[in-house]
Amino acid sequence: MTDSRGFFGHPRGLSTLFFTELWERFSYYGMKAMLFLYVSATIAEGGMGWGAENAGALVGLYNSFVYLLALPGGWIADRLIGPRRAVLVGAIIIACGHYSMAIPMEATFFLGLALIIIGTGLLKPNISTMVGELYPGDTGARRDAGFSIFYMGINIGAMIAPLACGWVRLDFGWHMGFGLAGVGMTFGVLWYLFDGKHLGEAGGPPRHDEESRRKAIGVCWKSGISIFLAVALAILLHVGGIINITWPGVNDFFGVFILVLVAIFLSYVAFFTGLDWAATKKVIVIGILFFFTAIFWSGFEQASTSLNAFADTFTDRIILGWEMPTEFLQSVNPFFIIVLAPVFGSLWIRLASKNMNPSIPLKFSLGLLQLALGFVVIMFGAKAATEADPVAPTWLCMTYLLFTTGELCLSPVGLSSITKLAPQKYVSQMMGIWFIAAALGNLIAGRVGGMIEHLAHADIFRTVAYVVGGAGLFFLVVSPLIQKRMMGDVK
Repeated sequence: MTDSRGFFGHPRGLSTLFFTELWERFSYYGMKAMLFLYVSATIAEGGMGWGAENAGALVGLYNSFVYLLALPGGWIADRLIGPRRAVLVGAIIIACGHYSMAIPMEATFFLGLALIIIGTGLLKPNISTMVGELYPGDTGARRDAGFSIFYMGINIGAMIAPLACGWVRLDFGWHMGFGLAGVGMTFGVLWYLFDGKHLGEAGGPPRHDEESRRKAIGVCWKSGISIFLAVALAILLHVGGIINITWPGVNDFFGVFILVLVAIFLSYVAFFTGLDWAATKKVIVIGILFFFTAIFWSGFEQASTSLNAFADTFTDRIILGWEMPTEFLQSVNPFFIIVLAPVFGSLWIRLASKNMNPSIPLKFSLGLLQLALGFVVIMFGAKAATEADPVAPTWLCMTYLLFTTGELCLSPVGLSSITKLAPQKYVSQMMGIWFIAAALGNLIAGRVGGMIEHLAHADIFRTVAYVVGGAGLFFLVVSPLIQKRMMGDVK
């Protein structure tokens, strides 16, 4: 049994997971706010001197793999070590990754990125699983409220991280900023260890038998060796001059790979698993949502690349003689999430009570259109800005406000819609498809953000506004057709 002696009226174990996740998100968003700026900054500025194109590709790959490794991370927990141990091991690996990045060496920088990706893959899916296990047999409003509180911890960590890490980076250098992110994760590890007694049976050992465990270990070894050999072969071919590997090229390769893999999987489920036509149409809708979700995140994640660079170069950050760190503006979106998420939750409930709740496709179109409008706003800001005469931060704040309202229309609705549309025996795999859409969006975002090396900011923002806005208008036009002809009673 879990300890139910109260955390805002919820099981006491929720506080354990709340603060662990808060510090994990502190570490992730603190480092993410600095990553593109550090890699693209010149060596004289203390950066890596890679330029925006390579920096964007690297950031896209990093953000993408954070999502992709959540799939094997959940699999390992289910079959080998259990969610509770996976969260602890993942948190320790993440902290080690940040401390590795605190060492001013290129080798330790890449080692740190790899460790953070692996650790996040273990922690992220399993800590959410444990939140659900705190409410055995409860599928009602109390469980939903528990997840809402947990989600608030995510955004509190995301909000304070850029403030703290940006301040340290400005006064003590990039690597101390990366190190502070590691300190945050260390707090999370300690809290998890000392407060974990309240988790009860949540996140216990896997329920698979010994034979399944041995098979899973074999799969892990074979997969690990195969990946190592593939990477080693690619490096040898590159060093030998047989192939030319570039960061943008690697980014593009994985983008195409993800698209082909998802298309094959969805086609298989839709047409070769014996589904009736009603279920097949819903799988097709999942494919449509996947595509447009990737478009949404490809625009939204400009916040850490091209918009971050715009904040650094073309935004007036002088306040009463003090220069605000660029990273501070990365806290605007999570601040708006904290303020507006309850408002949107209440709005959907109120509209539903009056039979006016927008359909899932219509909410998707609203999310895309608001994101596009945000890019229209910052496009005009970019046209007015020069390095000698930067614009006020209010341009970015208004942009991030529209990003937030768009996110609140699309992201929670998308998660819910997958569980409603997916065939029962494929629900978990279809949830994986949702996270893969975010991974693909991040790959595209990195490539688009890197274009500031060759194109003006205003041109990039205008192009993104056209693409995202066009997708939103398309969804707006076809939403009645998708809802009535393909989704049936799923609302």
